[in-house]
Amino acid sequence: MTGDIAEFLQQEVWAVVGVSANPDKYGTKVYHQLRRAGYTVYPVNPKLASLDGERCYPSLNKLPHKPDAVSVVVPPQVTEQVVEQCADLGITRVWMQPGSESDKAIQAAEEKGLQVIHNQCVLIQTQSKIKGK
Repeated sequence: MTGDIAEFLQQEVWAVVGVSANPDKYGTKVYHQLRRAGYTVYPVNPKLASLDGERCYPSLNKLPHKPDAVSVVVPPQVTEQVVEQCADLGITRVWMQPGSESDKAIQAAEEKGLQVIHNQCVLIQTQSKIKGK
């Protein structure tokens, strides 16, 4: 099911799967922008212990709280695995950043009843929230 961008942006707790120690990578840019916009954001990357002094989690099932939405910034084959994890954990909103989606991931998410946004950039969609602060 296609997600409603406005409804996604009303969610308070996010996880970003695919953060990096490299500030130029999109996963890290999404993480920082969501934080600047006022969201609680959990960084997820199994190869990273921390990001900017904040604990980085190896997977969604290791988060201290279930996020309301997950932004996915990883290769499409990894996105397919993240969709499975979200469904298993009862996370119903998945935002696939451009380049992270695949037809298989989108179809799997829809079959599992998840709300999905793809072909939209969370960086662009949250700019007005930052300017409005």
